[in-house]
Amino acid sequence: MDTKNKLVLPQDGIAGLKENFTSDAISGFIVFLLALPLSLGIAKASEFPPLMGLVTAIVGGMFVSLLAGSRLTIKGPAAGLIVIVAGAVTDFGGGEAGWHLALGAMLAAAVVQIGFGLLRFGKMADFFPLSAIHGMLAAIGIIIIAKQLPILFNVDPAMLKCKGPLTLLMEMPSILSHMDVRGAIIGLISLAVMMGWPYLKKTWPGKIPAPLIVLLIAVPAELWMDFQHTEPSYALVHVGDLVKNIKINVAFAGIEHMAIFIKYVVMFALVGTLESLLTVKAIDLLDPFKRKSDYNKDIIAVGVGNSITAILGGLPMISEVARSSANVNNGAKTRWANFFHGFFILMFVLLASRYIEMIPNAALAAMLISVGIKLSHPKEFIHTFQIGKEQLAIFLVTIFFTLFEDLLVGIFAGILLKVIIHLFNGAPFSSLFKAPVEISFEGDKYLVEIDKAALFTNYIGIKSRLESIPPGFDVTIDLKNTKLTDHTVMENLVHFRHDYEAVGGTVTIVGLDNHTPLSRHNLSAKKKKLIK
Repeated sequence: MDTKNKLVLPQDGIAGLKENFTSDAISGFIVFLLALPLSLGIAKASEFPPLMGLVTAIVGGMFVSLLAGSRLTIKGPAAGLIVIVAGAVTDFGGGEAGWHLALGAMLAAAVVQIGFGLLRFGKMADFFPLSAIHGMLAAIGIIIIAKQLPILFNVDPAMLKCKGPLTLLMEMPSILSHMDVRGAIIGLISLAVMMGWPYLKKTWPGKIPAPLIVLLIAVPAELWMDFQHTEPSYALVHVGDLVKNIKINVAFAGIEHMAIFIKYVVMFALVGTLESLLTVKAIDLLDPFKRKSDYNKDIIAVGVGNSITAILGGLPMISEVARSSANVNNGAKTRWANFFHGFFILMFVLLASRYIEMIPNAALAAMLISVGIKLSHPKEFIHTFQIGKEQLAIFLVTIFFTLFEDLLVGIFAGILLKVIIHLFNGAPFSSLFKAPVEISFEGDKYLVEIDKAALFTNYIGIKSRLESIPPGFDVTIDLKNTKLTDHTVMENLVHFRHDYEAVGGTVTIVGLDNHTPLSRHNLSAKKKKLIK
């Protein structure tokens, strides 16, 4: 091997801090600029005190980074959990009392997350069908947009209480008739910046985080229009003193409503863990050093962090994808970039909290709406349709049941529909949760033969057999005996090939010549042709 071209991995721990101090500190600072306003906005949208979004980011950065199994992910509050958190607060009675009781469910869910990691459930990310996951995220995006549009127009929050996303969308004409023009101007300009700034990414101004540009516009505009004295109190963020608010805020009286309590424990643990795992998986693919994260260790770290934030009153945290991507793109090398992002937030809150209270809520709403638009963009619908009509059906069913019921019902409705479609397409019922896998070895070649069907429901077993193959060999995965190979498995096999070849082996996927693809997409589901 040519040692000149060999990739030298960054060191971890204190040695990594010394070695990569500059690059990690710079990246952490840029992520801090991104995370500060988003953490405030996510907390407010979740019916939590805004300060508690910053508490989560601080704990996720300064504490969880030291325990995490992933090196480049940023831990903090996420827009994807807004719907669950706000729903918990509302169902536990709303207001401050609802916040305290929701924390009890969060703490129980954090213990469950730690259990997931100890039981090595990191592989559970491979169980859920991708179309259902994307449908869940798209539904979350629609809900975020519906909930934040009235705030964008600086409407009195009292008008919005106890109204679901579909009701809010239908009442938009009434909401617009009550908008505050000056607040709406700031909100709309902020939204235009958030949506337009990515188009400048190839220019030097485009390298500045869009949320920072929004603050540089919105705060001076608010000061010029004197919002402090001319607008209602709900127009501006109210943070308070960090030191005075750090105390035990969790309460467990919500356990008296056992059905509600269990529902939110399951949703916090399941959706939070799933989103975290998917983010870690995605960021591993972006890591220039091709390092593999320890999924189970990362779940435990997030669970420990969520235990701390739930006790203190903070939001649940996950490995957040947008901030993690920014971290990689800005040159982060180690876990210390996440640490620095939390450290800079802590310093800003302690030394400059009065400046945070100059931020108009309309500007924060614009940031969240831009996140919602990305999650539910028409491109997501088109991309899913291109993979296959059956994938679009699962995607839409997941959205429908999430909007009309909740996330848990939505994701399981999508899973159920996919199972039904698989059975309709000829997958044997006996193969739903177990696929026969035969591995043979000759010379330096491994042959993996999968029988009956390769589906999202049985891929965990297939993956465990694939991972038993030592690195550095020529591996052939033969699918000729499968009656059906679904899209989720096709994509996961491509990920396996990428990871295996990164450490020196080769992977070839064969046996699909007699299968009919269900769409033109190269990773669409493949159904075996009937032999007459």
